[in-house]
Amino acid sequence: MQAHIQGIHHITAIAGDPQKNIDFYCGVLGLRMVKKTINFDAPDVYHFYFGDRVGTPGTVFTTFPFKGARKGTKGVGEVQYTAFSIPKGSLDFWRARVKRFGFPISDTLTRFGEAYIRFEDHDGMGIELIEASEDARVGWGEGPVPEEYAIKGFYGATLTLRSREATVKLLTGFMNYRFIAEENGRYRYGTAGRPGDIVDIVEQPEGRTGVQSAGSVHHIAFRTADGSSQREIQGILHANGYSVTEVKDRNYFTSIYFREPGGVLFEIATDTPGFAIDEDEALLGEALKLPGWAEKHRDKIEESLHPVTLDYSAYV
Repeated sequence: MQAHIQGIHHITAIAGDPQKNIDFYCGVLGLRMVKKTINFDAPDVYHFYFGDRVGTPGTVFTTFPFKGARKGTKGVGEVQYTAFSIPKGSLDFWRARVKRFGFPISDTLTRFGEAYIRFEDHDGMGIELIEASEDARVGWGEGPVPEEYAIKGFYGATLTLRSREATVKLLTGFMNYRFIAEENGRYRYGTAGRPGDIVDIVEQPEGRTGVQSAGSVHHIAFRTADGSSQREIQGILHANGYSVTEVKDRNYFTSIYFREPGGVLFEIATDTPGFAIDEDEALLGEALKLPGWAEKHRDKIEESLHPVTLDYSAYV
């Protein structure tokens, strides 16, 4: 069972204004909108998926944008920073680009021997761009960011917890993760220990609990190959006392959810079937796609959603 989890599948955040959300992740960061759909559990809210050319698992950052949502508060019990992998030698490009569009950014920092920068999006979402030592993935270069600088996918995520012990037991006992290294109170775990599977844990025993809203990660999803391996994981988690949901059909993958001991919502999502099942690869993200059960309500749903555009000309 342990080999069934292969790293991060996607990370989902709560956002505010839908158009600002698109402008930042597609315009500033240069990710591709690979799917524009709805939150299946709240059909009057968009669900955006941003990633590489086809939305490869391990590259997709997704958002639930609620127009008018207040900003959340960073704290304990959440994914506090989402890290993306960028090509070696591209930090100067990214620092200049992020500053150009008015976002304050850190100086160059170093962690586990790799250079990175840290900043927040318009909602206060914590983002890091890390020059990964080894990452053979290729980012999407047909948007406003040239391929030689393009984001390759996730590097990893930082979980801020009061205590790491019970979460580490889950990761290393049932989720194919292993301890990689420790540096300055940051504990690193991975499946293979490479970009796309890294989970860092930082302990803040006296920290205040995070308040989830715009700019907060809603959940982090981990990869598994298919429904068969997903059900096996579900059974083992159940047998070991974790409260796991039933399998939920998300059209582009199936999912199970549970809270890890520190309070972060975890998901296990399948790699299949992917984002090209309902539109051509060349047209990914352009049309509003609805699950079959919602199609009969399309007119009402479209009326409830704020119109958005995919125009990145101001970000070239």
